Amino acid sequence: MTRAWPVAIVGGGPVGLTLALCLARQGVSSVILERNDGATGEGSRAICQQRDVLDTWDAVGASAIWREGLTWSRGRTYVRDREVRTVELADVGRSELPAFVNISQLRVESILRALVAERPMITLRTGFCATSIVDDDAGVRVVGSRGEVVEAAWVAVCAGAHADGLRRALGVELAGETHPDRFLICDVKVDLDTESPERRFWFDPEWNPGRQVLLHAQPDGLVRIDWQVPEAFDLEAEAHTGRLDERIRAVVGERPYDLVWASVYRFHSRLATGFVVGRSALVGDAAHLMAPFGARGLNSGVHDAENLAWKLAAVLRSTAPASLVRTYDEERRQAARRNLEVTAATMRFLAPRDPHDRQRREAILAGAFAGDAEAMAAVDSGRLYEPACYDGSSLTTDDPRRAWLGYDDAGRPIGPAAGMLLPDVPTADGTRVRAQLRFTGGIIGPGWVREATERVHADLGLAMVGLERAHADPDGVLADALGLDPDEGVVVRPDCHVAGFATSPSSAVAVAARAWGWGGGVGGS
Repeated sequence: MTRAWPVAIVGGGPVGLTLALCLARQGVSSVILERNDGATGEGSRAICQQRDVLDTWDAVGASAIWREGLTWSRGRTYVRDREVRTVELADVGRSELPAFVNISQLRVESILRALVAERPMITLRTGFCATSIVDDDAGVRVVGSRGEVVEAAWVAVCAGAHADGLRRALGVELAGETHPDRFLICDVKVDLDTESPERRFWFDPEWNPGRQVLLHAQPDGLVRIDWQVPEAFDLEAEAHTGRLDERIRAVVGERPYDLVWASVYRFHSRLATGFVVGRSALVGDAAHLMAPFGARGLNSGVHDAENLAWKLAAVLRSTAPASLVRTYDEERRQAARRNLEVTAATMRFLAPRDPHDRQRREAILAGAFAGDAEAMAAVDSGRLYEPACYDGSSLTTDDPRRAWLGYDDAGRPIGPAAGMLLPDVPTADGTRVRAQLRFTGGIIGPGWVREATERVHADLGLAMVGLERAHADPDGVLADALGLDPDEGVVVRPDCHVAGFATSPSSAVAVAARAWGWGGGVGGS
């Protein structure tokens, strides 16, 4: 008899591997269907990994990613040779993790693959090229190019940007556009002798006039350099004529260097017309494509995976209705739309296509170069990734006193709101609050918290963790960040997002019921 897997994951890149590891931590078996035998990829694609994504990986055992990565927390922006803006990334909590690390996607994938090999609940099946998905009354079946069939209760498509055939099988389009501008990326091994790694971005430098250059340090003495280049740019001709060496020399000076990798690419802004179809879900680049300024691609893909994982686990354990999975579409499409709005605004500034945007950019850059503070604040070299807030979600119990206002330039929430990611703080026993709540969910509250968790278990069948505020937040950092009154508590989902606030056991049960899809209406957008 053919085995029907709880979850079949199509694609064994970082997002698919993360999904499998998150499911395993919640007791759910999965099979990963991957066409390649080993980790794939080259160069410095998707190198910037954000703190809260590192936290997800840390929770599944992949602390090596942040420990090996090159840490940075500062971004500098220049107009020609004048520094016009510096952003110091902050943490609303007290996480032990860095704001960002730079580490190659290939290395991330290798670390995650090694973990998957150690997990008996995960089967990695290589050499499987998925060509179609069939969803009917018997379940979901993934069909391979050689006619092989894998049956599952649920399917997650994590096959990246080129999953066109699978999207067509599900009746989904990846709508949007491809930006006409071209960019050159080079990985260069060189010692730049900088005091501390940081992101550096230049507008209109004399060595790339009228265009932009981005520089990022990497582990092992590598530096990534991105240039905006003309439409007719020819990498092979540039290397042959020595012009490529001139470009690199303009950045590194006379220091000796080795060119490790170079590529030319365009950016995409695309969003799938649906993230959930029947019992299949699109995850990561299979669901959305974004311009990379701001590091929103892989980072958002990991948070896609974590969001889907806890919902699949709850449904498969029968602690939530099957309709809970549809809220993955609702929440993560909202997150993707917000990310695309941010990257679209950045691209309008980096590469304006109409006279109004060009005039605005020129005026802002001229003002910033002249030292105008308002113009300096308006310079957009790419707003860095922040986790989504699920305000307005059908799973979130919104609080009219706490409206979501977004993030400031340092990456801190402007104000607390239901749906935001719980700030991470050290607990009284020396661990971290997210580490105690992730994958189960929990309630942090005053004296009534024990009764609340008992009632949640009795009424909803949920084994949520209950933490007294004195234990979870001994220094009061969490209470300040969330604006908690003395009698208030907070209900936290398995992905560590705030489901809502409560003042009694009964209100905590109501918030949890809504968060697991049992109340308040469930559906996609």
